[in-house]
Amino acid sequence: MFKKILAKKSNFILKKREIREVIDIFENNKNKNLNYLVKKRFEWMQNFISYEDIGIEVGAAVGFSKYFLKCKKLEISDCTNEKHLDLKNINAQKTDLKSNTYDFIVASNMLHHLSSPILFIREMNRILKKNGKLIIFEPNLSAIYQIITFITKHEGFDFTKDVWDENISQKNNDDPWDSNQAVQHMLFDDKERFYKETNNIFRIIHDDYSECLIFLNSGGIYSKSFYISMNNFFLKICDFIDKILIKLSPDLFALGRKIVLVKN
Repeated sequence: MFKKILAKKSNFILKKREIREVIDIFENNKNKNLNYLVKKRFEWMQNFISYEDIGIEVGAAVGFSKYFLKCKKLEISDCTNEKHLDLKNINAQKTDLKSNTYDFIVASNMLHHLSSPILFIREMNRILKKNGKLIIFEPNLSAIYQIITFITKHEGFDFTKDVWDENISQKNNDDPWDSNQAVQHMLFDDKERFYKETNNIFRIIHDDYSECLIFLNSGGIYSKSFYISMNNFFLKICDFIDKILIKLSPDLFALGRKIVLVKN
């Protein structure tokens, strides 16, 4: 639809404060719509995780994975030093963590914040065990999502960047919260090119779409927007409608994308 929409420059200090606010809202169930959305964003991942697995969430921010995923051990990490993190000041493109350590890695809504996604892909492959899984959730730039971005300018996208050149930043500045939401499309839409450019270090075993109304009526996670508070019954109805809309036309309605890679 649109090739390039630039985001407003974010404020890192503000975002750190918002993370603490989101934790409070979530843990105290102050927004049932938001809690329902977050649960949906993580519960599907359990299908690819064993109870005996050891995992890590990178770029975790709040670290929602710990609330929903069941396994032997799960660490949450980010590039900040927030006290709720297990591993602090971790650069997901160069973690300095031990090779062949994890059975799975969760990357939820963080891939589009990276300056070099190809370096990230290689680094995740390095720290995963053989047959380990990289579990990704990302925004899907459907027609509706692009319109929302055009109106709000909350986060931008740029399809003109060369995602395969590790020397070209996908972002406009060094702010960890700056983004290019087109990244996952440029990486995964052409799967044959993905395999070629990454030398087949991963294979894609899951690629699916999710959420429309439950996202639009969530009230926002880090940004705030108007929403109509609903109980669980009506949220499930919205979720059911979403599944129908996305099946009919993911390019129009789907606002989220779920991808799972396995290390070869």
